Amino acid sequence: MNVLKGACIIGQSGGPTSVINASAYGVIDTALKSGVITRVLGAEHGIKGVLNDRLFDMGQEDPEELRLLKYTPSSALGSCRYKLADPAVDDTDFKRILEIFKKYDVRYFFYNGGNDSMDTCNKINQYMQSVGYECRVMGVPKTIDNDLYGTDHCPGYASAAKYIATSFMEVYLDSHVYDTGMVVIMEIMGRHAGWLAAASALASEYGAGPDLIYLPETDFDMPKFINDVKGVYAKKGNCLVAVSEGIHYADGGFVSEAKVEKTDGFGHAQMGGLASILAEVIKEEMDVKVRGIELNLLQRCGAHLASETDIEESFMAGKAAVENAIAGINGRMIAFERGIQNGRYACKTKLVPLMEVANVEKKIPRSWINEDGTGVNHQFIEYALPLIQGEPDLPKQDSLPRFAKLKKVLSK
Repeated sequence: MNVLKGACIIGQSGGPTSVINASAYGVIDTALKSGVITRVLGAEHGIKGVLNDRLFDMGQEDPEELRLLKYTPSSALGSCRYKLADPAVDDTDFKRILEIFKKYDVRYFFYNGGNDSMDTCNKINQYMQSVGYECRVMGVPKTIDNDLYGTDHCPGYASAAKYIATSFMEVYLDSHVYDTGMVVIMEIMGRHAGWLAAASALASEYGAGPDLIYLPETDFDMPKFINDVKGVYAKKGNCLVAVSEGIHYADGGFVSEAKVEKTDGFGHAQMGGLASILAEVIKEEMDVKVRGIELNLLQRCGAHLASETDIEESFMAGKAAVENAIAGINGRMIAFERGIQNGRYACKTKLVPLMEVANVEKKIPRSWINEDGTGVNHQFIEYALPLIQGEPDLPKQDSLPRFAKLKKVLSK
């Protein structure tokens, strides 16, 4: 085996999660102990940190603060939404990346993110190969949306799913307090895939979840929605609804697009405001109390409800990325493979080519969604329930979370 010695860069990209730093710690800790990687650099705000020569020397951090990354939500190094051009069209950014790689003798690049981040990884890998610069590029998966191709599930999804299911159980009890009925509509993240909204069904499994669930995998019909809500309310005197932010009409138009004013750096519509739109519709149609709730950022940064399974698997993904890269693997994303060990859920890592993952979205199988598109069946429950298991021993200070405090010493 060709032992490749040199520095590594770890960057984070896209929307954060409550466990993305567990993956970063998996990379940083394994790289620092490797004996092969000479220096571990953290890119400030993802690939932008590379382009701007803003790289933190992770070897100068306190080991205990690094360990706390496992339990610290959001992106500790800073994130970005920056789409690299096709190098065949414009190679300006790639020449700059190569310049920085040479400056610090970077021979390993680890990028922690979702679909667009894997596209970034893939482009950098192809460019480095085209110019003959030896650098092993590995994608470390992350996305609460759970929509990455080639992996059973994604780091970050389980903790968000647990937060959503728990929140629904709590709101269910609150919304059933009075002797007068109420309709509650909760909006959950998920642009094109409904994995997060479907997680609300875990609450239903324990008797305190939504009556209706609407996902982007099926077309939304407003008159049907109104009738669905009226039907549940007439029967129960209350109605709790879960909706994905990305639900759309048969023509592809987003139900929330009346509120869409801008896009992110990748041209994706910035969602939000759907719950209030649907709440207004129901208010006009029914003479009842209606509440629209948007979970928004809470569902992706709720580390106090993180799944221990998710934390440990996220760390495992980062660790596996470094181990495989040192072993000579290049141009791959770490993925998860589900199995059974001693009659219980088990998970191991596998490798998927970046080319296959980049810009491909994995959606919920239609067979897991009920016929009229208002819920999911037990196949989804069996899929999601093992992922949310385990209560981590979260570090606390005066009963409040003790998150990592990095010095972020810039490299020279």
